[in-house]
Amino acid sequence: MSKVLPPGTPAPDFTLPVTPDEKLSLRELRGHPVILAFYPADWSPVCGEQMALYNEILPEFQRFGAELIGISVDGVWCHRAFAEARHLHFPLLADFEPKGNVAFAYGAYRSAEGVSERALFVIDKNGIIAWSYCSPISVNPGADGILEALERLPKEEKMHG
Repeated sequence: MSKVLPPGTPAPDFTLPVTPDEKLSLRELRGHPVILAFYPADWSPVCGEQMALYNEILPEFQRFGAELIGISVDGVWCHRAFAEARHLHFPLLADFEPKGNVAFAYGAYRSAEGVSERALFVIDKNGIIAWSYCSPISVNPGADGILEALERLPKEEKMHG
């Protein structure tokens, strides 16, 4: 398993496509906690369950004012079809070209397979990694770790602006 960036590390900024003509940058979300969920591939069984779970508990994340972002090496069209099929209500970013560049920056790229690890990051409102976790690729890491990390963020970060 990859050595993902540890807590206390400034989160590497990135700009990735959300749709064919829309991009999202991490720095645009500054001021809010951000959950980055790197995952290997849109249509693999575990990824589907993991993203569906996060979609279901999105209100829990939003209670903390947190933005959830899924990232894989799939292209934007693949993401769009996957998000529509699964009724996902959070952005999926395409770490497609240069392939896996963002996953690599976070220490979450599996070069042997050319996909990202199943790695999770909670980034605080100042852009610092507060919590990170890499689970075995065949295991759905669930959401408990994310929720615990959000709980531990300083209280004033949880207030809605």
